[in-house]
Amino acid sequence: MASLLKASEKIQADRAIKGNKGKKRAAEDEAGPSSSAVEKKRKDKVLMLSSRGITGRMRHLMLDLESLLPHVKKDSKLDSKSSLHLLNELADLHSCSNALYFEARRHEDLYMWASRTPNGPSVKCHVQNIHTMDELKMTGNCLKGSRGICVFDGEWEQNEEYKLLKEMFSHIFSVPRTSRRLKPFIDHILVFSILDGRIWFRNYQIIDKDPLQPQGAPQTSLVEIGPRFVLTPIRIFEGSFGGPTVFANQEFVTPAATRASVKREAGDKYRQRKEIEVEREERAKRMREDVPEDELARDKVFA
Repeated sequence: MASLLKASEKIQADRAIKGNKGKKRAAEDEAGPSSSAVEKKRKDKVLMLSSRGITGRMRHLMLDLESLLPHVKKDSKLDSKSSLHLLNELADLHSCSNALYFEARRHEDLYMWASRTPNGPSVKCHVQNIHTMDELKMTGNCLKGSRGICVFDGEWEQNEEYKLLKEMFSHIFSVPRTSRRLKPFIDHILVFSILDGRIWFRNYQIIDKDPLQPQGAPQTSLVEIGPRFVLTPIRIFEGSFGGPTVFANQEFVTPAATRASVKREAGDKYRQRKEIEVEREERAKRMREDVPEDELARDKVFA
């Protein structure tokens, strides 16, 4: 009899526990996603690496971006430029949901890959007009590891491809609150502007006081501190570092083609100059042949 009572009490306790779990699950469904789920969703980490053959200016640009983004993890250089699918595995090993890959070509052209690993999307951009912090030598300064506010102008809402790029850049350049190296300060602004089909990146420090009047009233102003660069979107892929093409920039001309056209124009100028010289020599020869023989020439007089 005692064993039956114990068995019945155990069954009732199990039913009560299951009922409490069901009520808790229903309450969570009504309240929506919990704060822990939101924090877990925003645990974005960025894997940053480059290919071999980068120059000093490209390397300093990566160091500046690393100092601006405390949630970045660096890795060694990638040997092969054709094995970009390995970047997804590297991002998985470092527990990163985003990847920034800088690809150097001919030791003078720089391309930036930005991707949401491992499923995409991803974008390939041409990087131009690079100016690092040390090169600009500006007066402003911000705390290393502080959070930056990402600001996008109104042009980002005009096209669907710009909306997609805005979402990607928000995840990559926006520092999450869960970053371990994060400083609890917001003292700079990352500005992304679109002009002439290019993306212009600028970094400004937020200053609360006028440097000319330190004892005066607080006055908020912005001072550029660098780095600065310009991105030209080339192609947007559905997958991570590959896959079907979502957007292709038909107006983009490769730097190699631009240099080839400049050399071709210089060659055409040289060819035209040589053709003019040949024509001038032939004209002078014909003129000498048309002139009649002089009877008072030295060869005739002193023959």
